[in-house]
Amino acid sequence: MAKRKDPLIWGLVLVALGLVFILENFHVDAWDFVWRFWPVVLIVWGATKLVDGLKSKSRRDDAPLPPAPPQA
Repeated sequence: MAKRKDPLIWGLVLVALGLVFILENFHVDAWDFVWRFWPVVLIVWGATKLVDGLKSKSRRDDAPLPPAPPQA
């Protein structure tokens, strides 16, 4: 069974949010950058899902077929 990647993704989200808040504390308009480029998150997320789906399909295709039941 594959290990879940959810903790890694949520960790990256929290780090990114923390960076935005720190930049705001230094009077850098980070929200403008985030607001302008937020669709990139959707693109990366979708690409990741596609790659994961293709990998799992490839593993299913490479798996050996179960033996056929005996014919009566």
